[in-house]
Amino acid sequence: MSEAGLKSSRFRKEREKSWRQLERIVKKIESGSTRSISDEEMIALPGLYRSALSSLSVARATSLDQSVVQYLESLSTRAYFILYGTRTSLAKRIGGFFVRDWPNAAQALWKETTASFLIISVFTVISYILVMANMDWFYSLSPGAMSDFRNPTASTETLRDSLFDGSSDDGLSAFSAFLMSHNSKVAIMAFALGFAFCLPTAFFMAFTGCMIGSFVALFADRGLGVEAAGWLSIHGTTEIFAIVLAGAAGFHIGLSLAFPKNKPRLESASAAGRQGAVLMAGVVVMLIVAGLLEGFARQLVKSTSLRFTIGGGMLFLWCLYLYLPRGRFNLRPKS
Repeated sequence: MSEAGLKSSRFRKEREKSWRQLERIVKKIESGSTRSISDEEMIALPGLYRSALSSLSVARATSLDQSVVQYLESLSTRAYFILYGTRTSLAKRIGGFFVRDWPNAAQALWKETTASFLIISVFTVISYILVMANMDWFYSLSPGAMSDFRNPTASTETLRDSLFDGSSDDGLSAFSAFLMSHNSKVAIMAFALGFAFCLPTAFFMAFTGCMIGSFVALFADRGLGVEAAGWLSIHGTTEIFAIVLAGAAGFHIGLSLAFPKNKPRLESASAAGRQGAVLMAGVVVMLIVAGLLEGFARQLVKSTSLRFTIGGGMLFLWCLYLYLPRGRFNLRPKS
């Protein structure tokens, strides 16, 4: 046997007893047989875990047999989760997300959310003014698929029927499906590309504003602006709010890279990504709700005032749910 083999064998012989003891305790806990664990074993568990970590450190430093290193890595990881991991049920984790994690994530990123909302608002106004001044701007500020369904060449009656007449549901449903698909992609891309120092995220927020402004302006030019806004609000308040939050998550990642404070950039971005992911999980929920509102409420409600009531009510409920003060869970990394 080589000298390295002798060293590895001697090292294992001297310490294997404590490893096996730790492994037996870990297996009992993992299998749910906690009642069979004695008080002595529970008291010994932290010490055995530290001993395994010490052995792993020595094994790595002295380049011992890789099988020993891998065994100790696995054993130490399992013991770590036994000692320090959160052992909660799936139902509790889901409940914790809705009760605490998602609202606190939204509250923690309120500055980014405000910036995202302001960009959409400014470009909505700019787009509206441009299209009202010259309808040719509509084709530049709206994607092709949107222009195919409703554009300046459509008659006023066609536009009115698209908002209220059930006979136009097929075309309007296609348009709504396009909006839902497009806005879902915008939300995902705004978050995913936030790492590029916020620039793509800002672009997607601006583009969303252009879509909203040009859409309302098209109908407003025919005296149907209020009706179009009501049609859009019934599901749009939820859907656009989701995009705003997705933009906030993207901005948070970009800002963490641009201004990492006292942390390395990658570490700062990683922490921001985890925070943003919590908010994005909530965005997915909001987009699902928006899809349900678009699929059912829009089909059934024809009154403009009632559409505004539903849309405004949903916005109020989202704000109340997300920003109502509650027990804080600080999602921001410490500087």
